[in-house]
Amino acid sequence: INISVFPPSNACIGRYILNMQITSCGHTYQRCLGDFYVLFNPWCADDPVYMDNQAHREEYVLNEHGILYEGVHKHITSRPWHFGQFEDGILDICLKILDMGASYHHGSDRDHCWRNDPVHVSLVVNHMISSHTTNSIVKIPENNDYLKGTKPFSWNGSVPILQQWYNGRCRPVRYGYCGSLASVMCTVMRCLGIPSRVVTNFCFPCSIENPLGINEIFDCTGKNLCGKDKLWRYHCWNESWMARRDLNQCCGDWQCLDPTPLETGRGSACSGPTWVRSIREGELDLDYDGHHMFSRVNSNYVGWLSQNDTVKTKFFCDAWPCGQRLITKSIGSEQFEDITGAYKYELGSVKNKEAYYRAYRRIHPGYCNASNCHIERELSSLKNPFLSDSGINMRLKMANCPMYGEDVQLHWLLENLRSENKNLKFNLCAQIITYSGCPMEQFWKDSVNVTLGPREVKKIPLCISYSQYGPYLCDHNIMKVVAVSDPECGEVLMVSRDIVINRPPVIVKLLSQPRLKVPCTAEISFCNPLQEDMKNCVMTLEGCGLFKEPMTIDLGTLASNQQARTIVEFTPYRLGSHRLLANFGCHKF
Repeated sequence: INISVFPPSNACIGRYILNMQITSCGHTYQRCLGDFYVLFNPWCADDPVYMDNQAHREEYVLNEHGILYEGVHKHITSRPWHFGQFEDGILDICLKILDMGASYHHGSDRDHCWRNDPVHVSLVVNHMISSHTTNSIVKIPENNDYLKGTKPFSWNGSVPILQQWYNGRCRPVRYGYCGSLASVMCTVMRCLGIPSRVVTNFCFPCSIENPLGINEIFDCTGKNLCGKDKLWRYHCWNESWMARRDLNQCCGDWQCLDPTPLETGRGSACSGPTWVRSIREGELDLDYDGHHMFSRVNSNYVGWLSQNDTVKTKFFCDAWPCGQRLITKSIGSEQFEDITGAYKYELGSVKNKEAYYRAYRRIHPGYCNASNCHIERELSSLKNPFLSDSGINMRLKMANCPMYGEDVQLHWLLENLRSENKNLKFNLCAQIITYSGCPMEQFWKDSVNVTLGPREVKKIPLCISYSQYGPYLCDHNIMKVVAVSDPECGEVLMVSRDIVINRPPVIVKLLSQPRLKVPCTAEISFCNPLQEDMKNCVMTLEGCGLFKEPMTIDLGTLASNQQARTIVEFTPYRLGSHRLLANFGCHKF
């Protein structure tokens, strides 16, 4: 007997058991034929997650290989990620996540009726990734302390994280960061049949007091002081494709889901699903947490000089708004696609201003009946004055693209826009900044007197040696260089630059073409570029379809300029697009 099962498009997803009832000679008995899974179906036109483009389905549902984009908006770095949604056991783990998180929104899961709605499913998954519950999947380290767990940046893929959570009796895996959280969520959503992708936003504000403003405070040396607000250098979240029947949408569109718990005025919370188009239009009353997502791509930056506990002065600086660039992996390519236009209209355009005024009235109830001019005057009073208003233009330009072990070379460009001389004294400094905007050690300071003749342009070279920044960089390979004028000279001027130090490359070379169930070898090589020993060197390998568990190789200590070569043997166990990922770690990073 051949049996075909055709679940309706509104069937609840999950694991089903198929029984057959047989009546023969007056006797009735049941026989279990097996079990099967029902998932969302982006190939089905009646399904709320339907996506009509085959290339998009292949990228956002079927592709197990991803790219995480990090760094700063002027220097974007990338690293590969293995989603692994088709690995053995991952589907059962994803359904376990729904079981564990079912009570979050529905109180009772006895009828499973919500599991046919991708909006409710995404809410549950979003909450389960990294909430403060005892069963959340990934824990974020507090105060950058992860000595009692795995370094957040050492993961290569989602599969080991999900397996560790499942095998560890559903206790949170220590530790992750926004990139791994968004990637794990992308794995779960693709596994359940919901098209998904990871998005990176550069210059991401996290403000508790003012939803549409971010404040950074500096002292007279240029040191970034740790205040309540944080300006994340980048932040990753997830986008999923679905029709919002709750918003009367008949067609699918991208919905923003942020599984990283962030501090808000109402406490720590995850965000989404939020219709991406509603963020661009400023229609914040349509969605879950729309005002949070709007502020994260549209907040204004304000820099302050703190002279003492009571006196603070605004800098003259050319500050960009937040959400400077939003990118995701391109379809069928490892290059990135700029999707900033999906979240916001062009800066300064009429539509951009209209959306901002619309959102401002919803975020600040006191302005619900205010005119556009009234709101614009209020915004102008809050912003930093421009450098050109003081008659000076300044910027810091990179002279090289430094790697670990190399000195940082910059050019400090100054231009006098006036017809009179300018005599200024500047304090310069550099300090480590975490990706989440937490200022750390200030490791370099200097001061310089600058004289500019009428309309004069000067280029001042700056150099920060590896011996100065090397002992402090650690896992956080971002530093901030600041030049701030002495307040006694008049207007307070500031220019800054975030700098990414590139990590040395790990070279992976396949020595034979992978074939199913045929032994294969690869050569992994890494060279120590530093003028010092690297201690506790470890290589972590992960291969999609190549070996089922991550492989860890202890390399010990690598002397200066020493090259480590490792031959790895493996046998591909399933068909597909194979990729070998290698992550190098040591006491430095």
